[in-house]
Amino acid sequence: MAEVHLTSDELEPVVKRLKRAHGQLAGVLRMVEEGRECGDVVTQLAAVSKAIDRAGFAMIASGLEQCVREGESGAAAKERLEKMFMSLS
Repeated sequence: MAEVHLTSDELEPVVKRLKRAHGQLAGVLRMVEEGRECGDVVTQLAAVSKAIDRAGFAMIASGLEQCVREGESGAAAKERLEKMFMSLS
């Protein structure tokens, strides 16, 4: 089974999304500590979750592109990418 190695160009948007999620999560923590309204906190938690999911999906998409570039095919490649995708659901 081949490993997925992302280039710096492929990693850049993933890192940006994760940094944004990190900042959002810090904001959620402040909201909880300040006793902010539950609905507002949950809305922000959903935003953090979505940002993290999108980072994972971007990595999976890059892995798929790498498989295509390298000509990797077959059940093993499909299973590996499917497993990564399903881990985010």
